[in-house]
Amino acid sequence: MDYRKMFQQDNETVMERFELSMDRIKEIVLEDTVKEPYLDYFKKTASFIQMIGEYYQFLEEGKQKAASIEELKTWNHKLYEDIFPGNYEHSYADPAYAAVKLGEEYGKLLSYLYKEIRGDIIFVHEYRLTDITILNEAFIEIYNMFEEEAPEVSAIKEVLYWFVSDYTDHTVSYRIRESLDPSLSYAADIIKENDLNDLRYLYYFGDYISDSELKIAAYLNSLPEEKVRLMADTYTEGYRKGFEVMGRDLSKKKSVQIRYELGFERMIKYAMENFEKMGLKIILCRAAVWSVNVNVGRRGGFFGTSANRQYDYDHRYDNAIYLNKAFKDRRAAVMKVAYETYKDLASEFAGPAVMETFGKEGFKPVNKAEANILDAKQEKLAAEMANESSRIVNQFVRGDEISFTIIAFPVPEIGERFEEIFDETIAINTLDYEKYKDLQQIIIDALDEAEYVEVTGSGDNKTNLRVALHALNNREKETNFENCVADVNIPLGEVFTSPVLAGTEGTLFVSTVYIGDFQFKDLMMTFENGMIKDYSCSNFEDPSQGKALIKQVILKNHETLPMGEFAIGTNTTAYKMARKFGILDKLPILIVEKMGPHFAVGDTCYSWSEDSPVYNPNGKEVIARDNEVSELRKLDLTKAYYSCHTDITIPYAELDTIETVAKDGKRVAIIKDGKFVLDGIEELNLPLLEVSQS
Repeated sequence: MDYRKMFQQDNETVMERFELSMDRIKEIVLEDTVKEPYLDYFKKTASFIQMIGEYYQFLEEGKQKAASIEELKTWNHKLYEDIFPGNYEHSYADPAYAAVKLGEEYGKLLSYLYKEIRGDIIFVHEYRLTDITILNEAFIEIYNMFEEEAPEVSAIKEVLYWFVSDYTDHTVSYRIRESLDPSLSYAADIIKENDLNDLRYLYYFGDYISDSELKIAAYLNSLPEEKVRLMADTYTEGYRKGFEVMGRDLSKKKSVQIRYELGFERMIKYAMENFEKMGLKIILCRAAVWSVNVNVGRRGGFFGTSANRQYDYDHRYDNAIYLNKAFKDRRAAVMKVAYETYKDLASEFAGPAVMETFGKEGFKPVNKAEANILDAKQEKLAAEMANESSRIVNQFVRGDEISFTIIAFPVPEIGERFEEIFDETIAINTLDYEKYKDLQQIIIDALDEAEYVEVTGSGDNKTNLRVALHALNNREKETNFENCVADVNIPLGEVFTSPVLAGTEGTLFVSTVYIGDFQFKDLMMTFENGMIKDYSCSNFEDPSQGKALIKQVILKNHETLPMGEFAIGTNTTAYKMARKFGILDKLPILIVEKMGPHFAVGDTCYSWSEDSPVYNPNGKEVIARDNEVSELRKLDLTKAYYSCHTDITIPYAELDTIETVAKDGKRVAIIKDGKFVLDGIEELNLPLLEVSQS
């Protein structure tokens, strides 16, 4: 289908404004009516917008499909080169450079505006002329202000505030629609309608295309069909099983949202076919573009490799420019109206199917004083806004009616042995369901005898934790731990519970762990009655910067979080792979959490669906679905959820013991000296022994 037709009416309505604004911007490139140092900013930004206009003509004339891969690569480079490392430090996209050239206050505001304008790259690919037009008009309005004397900083900030606030009806509403509406098929059409052996298709998405996307797409094209289908089948079957395990009716749902990183289209195409056979239409929206829709550390959609992770980091809190209580309330009101508008689509939505990647080099961010940052009041507002958003979403997309799945594969940056690692990743993603189900049940039976569990680290690992468990009233019918095999969370290999907060105490430590885009070093958290009391890491020389990074990325700007999950990973085969290739520090938490005990901070695994019964394969009900925080929903919903859940794992090599302690004081070791010692699960040690002997 011609995706442009979907926006034909909207684009016709805005076309006169679009053309007038583009004509005015062409004039700005040639004018000298603004004094330096500001003139350079406006000329360079206007030149970028002019380039977008040229690219629009390139698309309108149908030249994209006829262009060679070299021509498409040249365009992609031109669109993104301003923020490449090496160029970025001399770009107004860099708030530090903007501050030097324009002054700190002007720099923060105008760098933010330029960053939003760079969203035109996506908007022009998707034929969203309204988005380009409103940005053009905001840019022109601010340019006009500088044609007289330089305006007050507060005047510019006010224009930007009202621009963002007034247009939430458009920006936020469209984001909700594209997350629910399969008819917005821009990306799905690219995958379905193009020969994926012709890598030109990658440039049709609009994202930056690095060597990584080209290499992974070429590699998938080289694999036999049965191997790629196995990858897709594991992914989609995990999704189907999730509904089955949770006792939810997939037949009532009509759509699934696929989230993945560009380059994996051959697998995604087979997955789309599988989902469609289940009766599900495909939603493929990209990760959020407008700052008003961005959730720091979360990507809801498809995306390419970042052209510059420091650029993303510098602009992560651009909402500091406009976030206040009035805006928070305005955004919530728009969300409610939008979800009401799309309530039928929301009720048909089955949940996300997520494919992650791993293997990129760790990112070491530079904290720039010139970048926008939330103050203490705004941090509180941001947390409140996230909670409020979750409550609105759950009204229309009920957590107890949907499911999800998540799987991960490596990218070529992982090193020379990429192909071997890729093959072994497929193997660990398809381990024997029945065997692990039985082994894990032995562990659960031991855990169900305990009042609490003690976890201690070995060597330099400072972990010393006591985890309190729920009381079981009927051990014949009830259990504390869910037996997690390969359904929603792939690969298999964990048993998990929601701890009792009262009595959960001590220190959690891990030498290195990836959380989102960040690799934390010497991450330490202390807990008191199940709540985080203190935290630190060694990522920066200045401890306060490490603390700030933890608060932003892990605590999501909350002052504290509860321990929402305690789990024991059993996938020693994955651990053997990690040690064999020396990639333990590059694996995503999705795999790492299966390689030792892990602890999640934030909401429980059952948030928004605590009242829905969950049963293990042996028929016992998992009763540990709540904790003292989530139970507050019965009195005050605003105090029950934090809208985050972040896993932190201690790998086997850093682990000393996991020991259960019963009410009568009886102790039973599950792991000792980093090895499984419980009778009946000795088989789990075989991969660990291979590691120690190699």
